[in-house]
Amino acid sequence: MASGNTDTRPLSPHLQVWRWHPTMLSSIFHRVSGIGNYLGALALTIWLVMLATGTEGSVAFLFDGPMLWITRLGLILLTWSVSFHFLNGIRHLFWDAGMGFDPKASNMRSVGIIVFSFVLPAILWGFALTGGAS
Repeated sequence: MASGNTDTRPLSPHLQVWRWHPTMLSSIFHRVSGIGNYLGALALTIWLVMLATGTEGSVAFLFDGPMLWITRLGLILLTWSVSFHFLNGIRHLFWDAGMGFDPKASNMRSVGIIVFSFVLPAILWGFALTGGAS
């Protein structure tokens, strides 16, 4: 680039250029949920190793008192992360097969995936917290 160039436009399309749409949000959520899944898997693995080695007492505070709600919130977020990543991954499988590229329908599927990714954990945790169908 010449040193006298005063062009301040971005070199590639950026967030200021694009109008937000559901597939854009689902793409961002897919990346975030992937990172969340890695972190959650790591935390659950550490906890399972501690259970297996008999050192689970050192993390027992996570399941007692006020920390119980923070732990529960983390598990609920992990459930959402896995749900969203799974549902969006199915959509990606269809894309890999060359199907589902229509922009309007793709946006509608993205909205459905985002909504259902919140509904599924709500149902699962509703059963878990109420003791299931008694």
